[in-house]
Amino acid sequence: MDLADQILRLLDIRLVDPLEILLDDDRTVGVVRERLRLRAAHWAHTMRHGDDAEAAHVIARLIGTLYPDDHAFAPPVDWWRAPLGQVVIRRMGHPFAESVSYATAGAMLGITRQGVHDLVRRGRLPRHPEGGVPVAAIRDRLRDNPPTEEF
Repeated sequence: MDLADQILRLLDIRLVDPLEILLDDDRTVGVVRERLRLRAAHWAHTMRHGDDAEAAHVIARLIGTLYPDDHAFAPPVDWWRAPLGQVVIRRMGHPFAESVSYATAGAMLGITRQGVHDLVRRGRLPRHPEGGVPVAAIRDRLRDNPPTEEF
C-alpha cells in the first residue's frame, strides 16, 4: 500500500464515512472525498520530500485529526510497519514518546524484537535508562540506512 492510499483510507474510515452517514448525501461527500484524494497525495509528497519542519507539521495535523483521543498516542505495533508509520518514524520519530519497547522498535526498524535485543546487546542501539530503546536512536539508524523503496 502506498502512503497516499493509506492516508486516504484512514480519512475515509474515520471522517468521511461517518459524515456520509450523518448527512445521508452521497454527492456532497463525493466532493469531500475527491478533495481529500488530492490533498492526501500532496501530504504524502510533503512528508516524504518536504523539509523536516514541513513534514512534521503535516504529520502532526494528520495524527491529531486521525487519532483524536484523550489518551496518549499509542498505535499498535504493526502500525509502524505501514507507510504512514514508516514516514513518521523517519521524519520525526515518535510524536509523543522518548522511548519504545523492543517490539515497537522492531516494527519501526523492520526487524524482530529479538533483532532489536541483539542490536542493543552488541551496542549498535542504546538502551533507554527507563527501558526500551530511545526513539531518536531508531530514527537516526533509519536515516543512516535509506529505504530501498520509497516509504
